[in-house]
Amino acid sequence: MRFPSSTQSLLGVALPVSALRTAKSAGVGEFADLVPFAEFCAKASIGAIQLLPINDTGTESSPYSALSAFALHPIYVRLEDVPGASAFSREIDAIRARFEPDARFRYREVRDAKDALLRRIFDVNEKAILADPNLASWIEANPWVREYAVFKALKRRNFESSWKSWDKMRTPTHAEIERRWESASHRADHVFFAWVQMALDAQLARAAAQVARLGIALKGDIPILMNEDSADVWANPELFRDDLRAGSPPDADNPLGQNWGFPIYNWDSHRSTGFSWWRSRLERASRYYHAFRIDHVLGFFRVWSIPRGERTGTLGWPTPHEPITAAELAELGFSGDRLRWISRPHVPTSLVEEANGRDYLAAHGQLREVADRIGNEELWLFKESVSTDSHLARESIPASVRDALLGAWRDRLLVTTGRDERGRDTYAPAWRYQDSTAWRGLSGDERAALASLFARKEKENDELWRRQGEELLGALVSATDMLPCAEDLGAVPPCVAPVLATLGVLSLRVFRWERRWAEPGSPFRPLAEYPELSVSTTSVHDSSTFRAWWEREGGREIARETLEAAARSSAPSGAEYSPDVAAFAFSAMARAPSRLFIPPLRDILDLSPSYRSADPDEDRINVPGTVTDFNWTWRMPVGVEELSRDK
Repeated sequence: MRFPSSTQSLLGVALPVSALRTAKSAGVGEFADLVPFAEFCAKASIGAIQLLPINDTGTESSPYSALSAFALHPIYVRLEDVPGASAFSREIDAIRARFEPDARFRYREVRDAKDALLRRIFDVNEKAILADPNLASWIEANPWVREYAVFKALKRRNFESSWKSWDKMRTPTHAEIERRWESASHRADHVFFAWVQMALDAQLARAAAQVARLGIALKGDIPILMNEDSADVWANPELFRDDLRAGSPPDADNPLGQNWGFPIYNWDSHRSTGFSWWRSRLERASRYYHAFRIDHVLGFFRVWSIPRGERTGTLGWPTPHEPITAAELAELGFSGDRLRWISRPHVPTSLVEEANGRDYLAAHGQLREVADRIGNEELWLFKESVSTDSHLARESIPASVRDALLGAWRDRLLVTTGRDERGRDTYAPAWRYQDSTAWRGLSGDERAALASLFARKEKENDELWRRQGEELLGALVSATDMLPCAEDLGAVPPCVAPVLATLGVLSLRVFRWERRWAEPGSPFRPLAEYPELSVSTTSVHDSSTFRAWWEREGGREIARETLEAAARSSAPSGAEYSPDVAAFAFSAMARAPSRLFIPPLRDILDLSPSYRSADPDEDRINVPGTVTDFNWTWRMPVGVEELSRDK
């Protein structure tokens, strides 16, 4: 669907579908709840609703851990609107009574309860459903559902375990998946999942059409990466690289970087099909949305790639990249032992000895398990069999020694990224190469020579990433008429902003992170300098709320001057983030030239004392780096109906 306005600035609101709460929802927000919420938005002059991803994620509560790129999440179904559900009104009411009072929703329990009732409805109506020509037509129009249904049925038979642990059908061909779909003995199992997807599609499409009639734009979220344990990776392995995992390099909040565990894409395979998988994905999204958020847009330019088996993001490198070759290093005088010094971590015996209570003999014994000694030196190289840090997680090695060895493993100037046509290793600079023992051991001339080589490669990489970004994003943007918006946070290469602007992709501006980081004191960027082609916001799903940042993380002290300059007035006094302070902050940020201003609902609710939480940390949607029942389960503290009555 086309975005309703190409020039008018709009106020929006961001929230997960699961956060919605109405008189009809059953333990979690549902697609049908979008309609009364849009009616509230129309009254409040809110012109856009931004959602988190709504894909099926199986047993994972994170909406960014998709089990399928196409399938919708069954947890969002309105049970009484499913054909054949009229005989189960008492059971639906029981689910609603059991779960609706909860402040945050119970993901697994709500999911299981809805799934169990959907299966009962299907079982009672199985004969009619299997013979339904509308379902047959829907399956024909949505061929992805066959792979998804076979995958889901197999996953259920294997007690929800990863497909990599299955006894059968671990690496099926497309023909084998199709034969299983056609199997008469498995037909009901497979059709159940297609039937649920047809119901979800109908409910979301109906809600989206009603939201559009109210003049409200819907903005979806398209995760760039796929869970390794997904129908897409299982059925279409040619589209992915299983040898590398995506993540992010080290930063202040994550000193070891992040390893997200998702395989990266095989872009050559996607190119060979004209990006048909991606185009199909976006065409399906355009059935519901006027705009879409491209999650981790930097991954279309380059992705931080980590060898499978590494548990952190420290020893990654950008893919694609212009590799540093052995020949280039030899020209600078790095060959033989000198090349080994800068390309492989060296472990001094003393490091392990100190970690082991200064027991020299024990240190030698522990080192021999994982490393080879260099001649008679008290210096060791990790064995060829130790290819990732997971190989160092041995119970036979004490924890203190293991930590010392892991520190040595990550002590790199260069990381090995592959092989050239002659079978020689190729390299990239480690993210923090200047902190490495090898770098500190070089002469000034050697450092200067390597720094010059790295700078040249960085320039070549930026051009490489520019070309790839233009190609990949160009294919995506042209696939539909939705308004494209990027999530361009993190270490952003110089080529990104010009490419986004050329393609008409809106960038993201999160107020607390819009700083001039290279300048002394890292001052805030004036709101007047935000580009028109941008989406601005107060906070995001992975951050604290704006109130928590203001009150507990020093936001008031560092942001007050910037907000006062934009608002052309003084901020209300007091350290507390009161509704008056919230109104002041919002009025200031709304003056930015950004096309869209889309704060999260949890920040908007702080404009009213009626909805203010006792503890703003309870309003978080996700705490990155943690896996808990708290994450992704936030719900509105009040029903949509009450909000709509609140003038």
